Amino acid sequence: MNSPLTILCIASYFKGTDFIKQCKREGCRVLLLTSQSLENENWPRESIDEIFFIPDNNKEWNMKDVIYGVSYLARTEKIDRIVALDDFDVEKAATLREHLRIGGMGDTTARYFRDKLAMRKKALDEGINIPPFVHLLNHNEIKNFIERVEFPYVIKPRMKAGAIGLIKVNSEKEVWEALEKLGDEQSFYLMEKFVEGDVYHSDTIITNGKIIFGSVSKYGLPPMEVAHQGRVFTSKTVPSGSPEAKEILEFNKNVIKILGLVYGVSHTEFIKAKEDGELYFLETSARVGGANLSELVKAATGINLWEEWAKIEKTQGAAYELPPVENKHAAIITSLAKQEWPDLSAYDDPEIVWKLKKKYHAGLIIASENMERIDELLEKYVKRFYEDFFTTQPLTDTPND
Repeated sequence: MNSPLTILCIASYFKGTDFIKQCKREGCRVLLLTSQSLENENWPRESIDEIFFIPDNNKEWNMKDVIYGVSYLARTEKIDRIVALDDFDVEKAATLREHLRIGGMGDTTARYFRDKLAMRKKALDEGINIPPFVHLLNHNEIKNFIERVEFPYVIKPRMKAGAIGLIKVNSEKEVWEALEKLGDEQSFYLMEKFVEGDVYHSDTIITNGKIIFGSVSKYGLPPMEVAHQGRVFTSKTVPSGSPEAKEILEFNKNVIKILGLVYGVSHTEFIKAKEDGELYFLETSARVGGANLSELVKAATGINLWEEWAKIEKTQGAAYELPPVENKHAAIITSLAKQEWPDLSAYDDPEIVWKLKKKYHAGLIIASENMERIDELLEKYVKRFYEDFFTTQPLTDTPND
């Protein structure tokens, strides 16, 4: 009798519970490596064979200790898969795969799905349309960039997620002031032309290097504006089969092929520029999107990205069959809330299919076969969220999902 497949899940943040549960349903032995500070989170312990905790200081792990610990574990456990459940864990998982010589994404490919500079350089080399950018390394190159590219710019950390650490600059003086503040951290950042426009995200499933499922959505406001200026966050699915969705999925197909994701899931963002109408690649990842966007995809299509990812990881994409896909319209609304536990009971329309349960956060998802109804409810609920719940606070380096 064959031994069950052993999957080591790495999570420095509390997420991926559906992935863990599906791995257990698939008959796998599930190990979880997570932060000591997350010991009391609601992990699905009935689906986890063993949990190992790493001391964490502000979510930072000492990778030498991680390698020592997992290598010691491997003396008695045959680890078959290593999976990063959060964007911040992609490099950890890749490093462990390389060290233990376990199949899956290694350091080089992981860089393309984690390091904003690496993915941009690769995309540029392969002819993918991206905003002009420069690595904050050589000051002569930075000066040349300033001479040829119009302001404003965005300074971005290479290895952080979402809108964390972004700085908008509007003049050369502000550029050099920002670099002065960064000091020795400059090389860990890039600077690119700020493009105004509509931001889209494509959430996909990949097997054998090909996208076999894709859901396209459009943010109500750019995530950077929501994070840095304080706004209610929204995203709405783009009708499948529409020219808009087809254009983005075709673009996404090229990005995934060029960056080399063979199997798994991906969350990729694009912007359609207001100035020239062109579609530009912003960034991608080898994981399920944050901010509860997987719940949005599930509401519109019936596809649980976490569960399907678990199925794919078990066989590394071989013999995978996508479940039937529904074709509904959906939208998500979330906000920081001034109440510890916001009361959403007054939001009772039948189209509401999910409500967020998180301290100092309010959120819900609506779904319908009628797109006009989604638009109507979205407009109404956003106004009510500002009145009933909305508050704001400075952005920190900790993800908010």
